[in-house]
Amino acid sequence: MARRRLLYLHGLSSGDFVPTLEQFLGSAAGPSPATVTRLTKQWSDDHAAFQDRDPSGRDFVHVWADGIPPKVRLGQAHSCVLVLLGVRLDGTKVLIALAEGLRESTESWADLLRDCRRRGMRAPELVVGDGARGLWKALAEVFPAARHQRCWAHQARNVTNALPKSAQPSATKAMQEICNAEDRAHAEKAIEAFAKTYGTKWPKAVAKIIDDQEELLAFYDFPAEHWIHLRTTNPIDSTFSTVKLRTKVTRGAGSPAAALAMVFKLVESAQARWRAITGAHLVPLVRARARFENGALVERQEEAA
Repeated sequence: MARRRLLYLHGLSSGDFVPTLEQFLGSAAGPSPATVTRLTKQWSDDHAAFQDRDPSGRDFVHVWADGIPPKVRLGQAHSCVLVLLGVRLDGTKVLIALAEGLRESTESWADLLRDCRRRGMRAPELVVGDGARGLWKALAEVFPAARHQRCWAHQARNVTNALPKSAQPSATKAMQEICNAEDRAHAEKAIEAFAKTYGTKWPKAVAKIIDDQEELLAFYDFPAEHWIHLRTTNPIDSTFSTVKLRTKVTRGAGSPAAALAMVFKLVESAQARWRAITGAHLVPLVRARARFENGALVERQEEAA
């Protein structure tokens, strides 16, 4: 059973398992308690080294942030894994930071962001996150220059939860028309139509769009090639769907520290399969504060002259 759980954790097939484990242990036998202890310690050491590394040499232009509840026991009730993923100047996606914290806590997010800043991380141009107010308040303190983009997937769920089931399908389609609009003007018109259709009966649902309109439409000020990546926190969500599945099957990892280290190793392994952002050549222009209007680069007047 332990052998099968370790295989599943690493995403290996039964054919891959024997040579990989033999290389690591020198034997095809299932992992002993001492082996599991040694492996867990190695994960913890790797996670600690990752958290202490200097990120100043890697400039993160876009950042996704989310708090994910894993299927393992952490240090305190209601804890989750706070995750930061970023886009480097060459367009590749990498894990920036991963730590235990409270998803709605400003201080938890601020601690993580302060640690990144202390180790040399620059303020990103755009941070994509869900509706957790703690994240936005922490960003205002630590990286006030960073712009905010609200995740459309999270916001759509919040809106539909405030609607009766009979209205949810049409509202979902209307919200898709907003976030997939060809430009900001069409998105704003779609928001007006949404408010007109649903505002009278369900003002609280409509307020979730109106009140956060600027953060929901921030992506229009960045390259159109990047929009598909910036509208949601999908890079984190898709990675953690696999992490949750694997940690659930392994039925925990012992101590909270070991559980967090196991999550780190799973994300680190998944990172090798992440694809670069579309329009990677435009990332340096974003960092240089080039102006984009409805996704298109706007030439500066002095350069045109």
